[in-house]
Amino acid sequence: MQEFLAHGYAATSMDRVARAAGVSKATIYSHFKDKADLFAAIMQQLAEHKFATVFDPRDRTALQGDPRATIRTLALKMCAQAECDTRFCEFMRLTIGESGRFPELAQPYVENVAKPFIAALTDYLADQNLFKDPEVAARTLMGAMVYFVTLQEILHGKDSLPLAAERMVEGLVDLILPPSRA
Repeated sequence: MQEFLAHGYAATSMDRVARAAGVSKATIYSHFKDKADLFAAIMQQLAEHKFATVFDPRDRTALQGDPRATIRTLALKMCAQAECDTRFCEFMRLTIGESGRFPELAQPYVENVAKPFIAALTDYLADQNLFKDPEVAARTLMGAMVYFVTLQEILHGKDSLPLAAERMVEGLVDLILPPSRA
């Protein structure tokens, strides 16, 4: 990861990766078919280790209970993770920036992060029977939070366009979800 972050995707060679890892290039190629495969493996590892601290879509108990409280907790965790994990933000900045020239770089994010997250959130919202189209609601919630994190953390907007995460999350929950049924 540090080689991609330091040099960008295009300038990172498997020679550089092997040198940084202290192994031969043959060793790298015995595990990964090419640079794109290595990049995809890093994204999958991020999904399994970093994103799972926010939400693990394989854990069906992660989303349960009152929708307002559940969504609030999920969104606040997402903001906290992005704020404290600068390497994640750097990696996402790299992925977004390089995906214009290398569209295949974004695919591991879509497959390992966005797709399972949207599916699990859609299932949860469908179970709540609150929306005509739970997938659109899930994508709207995710989209608003991804945009917020992207603007604040990845594009460094928190200094010039500050907005507290708590305020954003509370406003989003009020906008999207009906009042609690309690």
